[in-house]
Amino acid sequence: MVDVGGKAATSRRAVARGSLRMGQTAFRLLKAGQLPKGDALKAGEVAGLLAAKRTAELIPLCHPLPLDSVALSFELDETIPGVTAFCEAKASAKTGVEMEALCGVSGALLAVYDLVKQVDPALTILDIRLDIKEGGKSGVWRHPLFPEKTNPRIKPLRSGTAAVITVSDRCFAGTAKDLSGPQLRAGLKAVGFSTGKPVVVPDEKEKIAAAIVRLARRADVVVLTGGTGLSPRDVTPEAVSSVCGRLIPGIGEALRAAGQASTPMSSLSRSVAGQLGRSIVVALPGSRGGVQDGLAVLADILPHAVHVARGADHPRK
Repeated sequence: MVDVGGKAATSRRAVARGSLRMGQTAFRLLKAGQLPKGDALKAGEVAGLLAAKRTAELIPLCHPLPLDSVALSFELDETIPGVTAFCEAKASAKTGVEMEALCGVSGALLAVYDLVKQVDPALTILDIRLDIKEGGKSGVWRHPLFPEKTNPRIKPLRSGTAAVITVSDRCFAGTAKDLSGPQLRAGLKAVGFSTGKPVVVPDEKEKIAAAIVRLARRADVVVLTGGTGLSPRDVTPEAVSSVCGRLIPGIGEALRAAGQASTPMSSLSRSVAGQLGRSIVVALPGSRGGVQDGLAVLADILPHAVHVARGADHPRK
C-alpha cells in the first residue's frame, strides 16, 4: 500500500457509472417492477452501498476509508435496452474514493443481474467507468466522455458565481503566460461556480483593490492568485484588507496548513480572505501548486461561505 501518512486529509468525491444490457422482455418486467425475485433496483441500491463500504476488503491495495456518504441511483434506458447505475462516493481522507464508487456500481449491477437472469440469462455488463474524481493534489479529473447526460438524482453542483484575478506584473505586460488563473477558473467551475476569463492586473495595490471592488458587485466569490509572498511587489493581502469590511482569518490559516503537506515554505505565504458585502474574497499564491492546494481547501469552504453570506442559516445538527 502507498504510504499516505504525510498527506493532508481533504474532501474527496468520485462518481462512477456502468450499464446492464438485457432483452426487451426483461426490460419491460424490470421497468414495471414485476420480476419474479422482486424489485431489482432496490436490491441493487443496497448491494451497491454494501460494496462501496467494503472496498478495502475486496481490492487488496486500497486503504480503508471513513466514507462520508454513498449514493446509488439508476436510469432505465430503452436504447440499450437496460439500466445504467450511478454511484457517488464522498470522504474526507488522504486518498481518493474512485475505487469505492467503482465497487459500488459493480455491486449494484451484479445484484440487478442476479434478479434479472431468471427471465433473461443473456445479460451483459458494460461500460463501467469513472466519470469524475475531485480533491487532493490532482484536483479535478473528468473522463473524456464526461460531462454528458447524468442521472438526475446526482445533481451537478451549483454554488454561485465567481471571478478570478491574476496578479502579476509579467502577465499584465504580456511577457509571461498566465497559468494559475485558468487553473483556478477550472477548479472553481468543478465545484459549481460559474466564472468568466481571469482578469489580469499588475502588482499594484490600488489596481488590485479596484478590480476586487468591481468584480465583487456581480460575483459571489472573488479569488485572486499571485502577490501573497514576501517580495516588495507582493501587495495582494494589503489590497484585500483595504477593501474588505471583515477579514476571515480561518481561511488563510487553513490554506497554509494544507500547503504544509507540499512544502514547509507554505508558512511564508500571506494568503488572506475577507468579506466585501456579500462577496467572499480569497487571495491564493501565484504558483500552480499553491492554487491546487488552495482549491482542495476551498472546495468545501466556499459553497458554505457563500450560502451563509447570502443570509441563510447555518445547517442544523
